Amino acid sequence: MTIKEIECKSILVKSKLPDAEYVVNPYTGCAFGCLYCYASFMGRFVNERIDNWGNYIYAKVNAVSVFEQDLIRLRRSDKAPSVLLSSVTDPYQGAETKYRLTRGILEVFARAPYPGVVSILTKSPLVLRDVDLLRRLPRAEVGMTITTTDDKISRFLEVRAPLASRRFETLAELHAQGLTTYAFVGPLLPHFRYNEKGLDSLFGELAHAHVGSIYVEHMNLKPYIRERLFPIVEQEPANVQAEYRGAARAEHRDALNQMVVSLLARYDLKLRFNKVLYHNN
Repeated sequence: MTIKEIECKSILVKSKLPDAEYVVNPYTGCAFGCLYCYASFMGRFVNERIDNWGNYIYAKVNAVSVFEQDLIRLRRSDKAPSVLLSSVTDPYQGAETKYRLTRGILEVFARAPYPGVVSILTKSPLVLRDVDLLRRLPRAEVGMTITTTDDKISRFLEVRAPLASRRFETLAELHAQGLTTYAFVGPLLPHFRYNEKGLDSLFGELAHAHVGSIYVEHMNLKPYIRERLFPIVEQEPANVQAEYRGAARAEHRDALNQMVVSLLARYDLKLRFNKVLYHNN
């Protein structure tokens, strides 16, 4: 793992996401190295190859001081737009234990405290370290990306990310601490079309962890993602390969959508946007 220290000119950036007006990314790159990660395109901004995703981190060491100034400028309008940490990296990957950039940014949010929505999206239980700050924010929410209940599948696709079982535990602990939680089921793994029991288990565990809502998103199979993912999938049995290669078909998505709708009703889970998200490839 290569870790480099860089400086940024700005850190609070307008978002193109439908549910976050601004995003903050304290790091470029992500040590978790998930094979399906759409954020691997970020490598081109730091001269890193697509196939090197997961092997580098660029820590924006001046992120906290820059964020403080960015937030001052934003607040001059007397508005408090929603902010997401983070959109193209994990704000609680291992480097955060050293650099504490995410915590520093939350400390800035907590001083006033910031009245708008501050949303965290991570795969790491390290977020529990910052519960003290999150509880000081009136509209904080913490989401965990969870794609399976099977730790073997989690380790296969989410190479160095914390195991799925640990993420469920983290969601439950955050709820017990009084925080609003959500889950991001993304990508919706293709094999669930033929494994309804596995998908049922996933939704059941999310309900048991008391998440307030969930996002569900089909697998993004844009060419640069297939470039990383498919060489690994090709080492798997033929039926697994077929499931992933057929994941972009409308028939496949429709079948999974129907399963999701049924499970949402069964476990009384709220689906954000009232639809399963899909990237048109």
